[in-house]
Amino acid sequence: MTLTSAQDESVQLIIGGMTCAACAARVERKLNRMDGVVASVNYATEKATIQAGGVTVGELIREVERIGYTAEPYTPHNSAAPDDTDDRRVRTLGRRMVVAIGLAVVLADLSLAMTFVPAWRFPGWRWVLIGLTLPMVTWCAWPFHRTALRAARHGTTSMDTLISTGIIAATCWSLYVIAFPIDAGPVGSGVWALLTAPNGALYLDVAGGVTTFALIGRLLEARARRSSGAVLRRLAKLGAKDVSVLRADGNEYRIDVADLRVGDRFVVRPGERIAADGRIESGQGTIDTSAMTGEPVPAEVAEGDTVTGATVNLSGRLVVRAIRVGADTQLATLIRLVEHAQADKAAIQRLADRICGWFVPVVFVLSALTLAGWLAAGGEAHQAVTAALAVLIIACPCALGLAIPTALQVASGTGAQLGVFIKSHQAMESARAIDTVVLDKTGTLTQGRMSVVDLATAGGVRPSDVLRYAGAVEDASEHAIAAAIAAHARAELADLPTVSAFAALAGLGAQGTVEDRRILVGSPRLLSQQNIAISAGLDQARNRWEGEGRTVVLVAADGTAVGALALADVIKPSAAEAMDRLRSMGLRILLLTGDNAATAQAVAAQVGITEVIAEVLPADKAATIARLQDEGYRVAMVGDGINDAPALARADLGLAVVEGTDVALAAADLILIRDDLNVIPTALTLARATLATIRGNLIWAFGYNVAALPLAAIGLLNPLIAGATMALSSVFVVSNSLRLRRFAPSPATGDFLTEHLDDQGRSEAELECEPDCQNA
Repeated sequence: MTLTSAQDESVQLIIGGMTCAACAARVERKLNRMDGVVASVNYATEKATIQAGGVTVGELIREVERIGYTAEPYTPHNSAAPDDTDDRRVRTLGRRMVVAIGLAVVLADLSLAMTFVPAWRFPGWRWVLIGLTLPMVTWCAWPFHRTALRAARHGTTSMDTLISTGIIAATCWSLYVIAFPIDAGPVGSGVWALLTAPNGALYLDVAGGVTTFALIGRLLEARARRSSGAVLRRLAKLGAKDVSVLRADGNEYRIDVADLRVGDRFVVRPGERIAADGRIESGQGTIDTSAMTGEPVPAEVAEGDTVTGATVNLSGRLVVRAIRVGADTQLATLIRLVEHAQADKAAIQRLADRICGWFVPVVFVLSALTLAGWLAAGGEAHQAVTAALAVLIIACPCALGLAIPTALQVASGTGAQLGVFIKSHQAMESARAIDTVVLDKTGTLTQGRMSVVDLATAGGVRPSDVLRYAGAVEDASEHAIAAAIAAHARAELADLPTVSAFAALAGLGAQGTVEDRRILVGSPRLLSQQNIAISAGLDQARNRWEGEGRTVVLVAADGTAVGALALADVIKPSAAEAMDRLRSMGLRILLLTGDNAATAQAVAAQVGITEVIAEVLPADKAATIARLQDEGYRVAMVGDGINDAPALARADLGLAVVEGTDVALAAADLILIRDDLNVIPTALTLARATLATIRGNLIWAFGYNVAALPLAAIGLLNPLIAGATMALSSVFVVSNSLRLRRFAPSPATGDFLTEHLDDQGRSEAELECEPDCQNA
């Protein structure tokens, strides 16, 4: 392909070969050193967004390749590449980890047996240990060696540098001891002699342990990274793939949606997805806008109305003129909003790589100084090497690598019991300082579907008659409001009469003949057009309901208004209690919705929310979150719809209800997997407890290194003791993380897994592993 100038344009490149956030930072720094270039690299999506004044795409790619990574221009045709790459990375790391665990268990058992029970030693036992170790320190550990070599070529270091060096040093020293046994003289007797004697001391199990623990941490990171980019790919899949375009000759031609241009006229039939943002030129019908607005009631549209791409036409043939296509559509804007929000998030997983900026070089310097110091002080060569190797090994970051993923995994199992799925440790970092909770209305505070909530009748008319007439007519309709009325009528009455001469009245309602009476069911406008008067009682009920934000449907029989129905999206039973618990935690609560102000205020009043922001577009939701953040608030967003995805990603903490769309679930940090809003305060409390555990783990992991490194340098810890201390540090981190299993939920939140045991009688442990399995 031709690589043109990128001047005054925003260029996107897919970056390959990044293994950590430090890699993304390195690529970003390299690009920003180019004249006129402003670059931002998103590790989650493997994309670089670049404002490149006067620089060609080819020059940008070559600059990335100079530091050991790959790059190619981002196009719709290769947009799935990161997804495929992530899957391959997870599979590859998974295979290496399985092999490493299997070999490490055997190696550790055999090493302990040969070390502490010399009588069990057999001829060639050392070579058996080497045979078990070599596959681990070569093939299994190759990702770390490869990254370390690439960093070394460009004069940098990372955590992989320390891991790789520790593995190689422990292995090479063990091979040296086997090839050239060292006679250190008498060192006493007993276990201490065995531990401190340099001759015969093998550290192969240390090399295997470092490899195994590091692979476990890297696999967990790869899984989380794969999930973090899923929202963008799912959003992209919402758009139509092809479109039927009307040409000047009056014929329809099916073309790829990428070939649609502004001003083109295209046809949308029932069941088809609208291909672009546009205006209806002819036809009328019903549009399911829930994909973009999250609201449950389909919108009636007619000539002159605007429609949004990615929404679905439910009824009627529409001819639409394209106004915005491709990257300018509202869907494309949502994708950019989510991508930008993800890139802006602070992430605790970058902590290790930031610290490695100084920690790794310091460790190497200390190891070299230890070697030189011992030799300068007149120490034996084996003593100098032993002390220097102990410094390297004891600094190997097994505990650091386990500090975050083990706490996250334990919290995931505990969360599953409570009805919370924790997707990433970003949630833990964010939950600590949350002071504001913003909630979507439809599908979050409410059930997300319309239900009949009230009924009024004209004088002398029985409620059962109104239900019978309305239910019979609406049972023949496909409209969402009609389905709600029919369902309510069936629930209240034994059965419904049949309807004849049924006709749908687009945008107004429906009509039919029931029990020889002509029945009209629809909006007040329908009765007004038919010159049917509404009694004072019905009119009063209608005004009251509309003031409460409810949808009003009137029923007429033989030209006389006989009743009215009020429909609303029913509030979840747990909403009010959950809001009380959030307030008791000192949190500010806001309702943020695209619905009308009257409905939003009515819902807020019922659950005790005093701050309401209504009638907002999807982009405005993310902007509202950003405004709150600019004012100094740390914001958690709770939502379920595609329109909530940018706000969920933009918020410091995103929580999605499990009934929500896949896009919302992918954008969120926490998923609430039970239909009980009490899990919101429970999730926040669990996330804070998990963060506290992670911080304790990190403090120990680094603190242990700070304390142990000087002891290793002066020879008080030989490599075997260093390896044992490193292992004990890992045990501490794991044990500290396991305390999260005792996290006590609020009385309002029971044990989700126990409540949902299926008929096969699966155990709690089996169910508890499911979130981890799904995350795999």
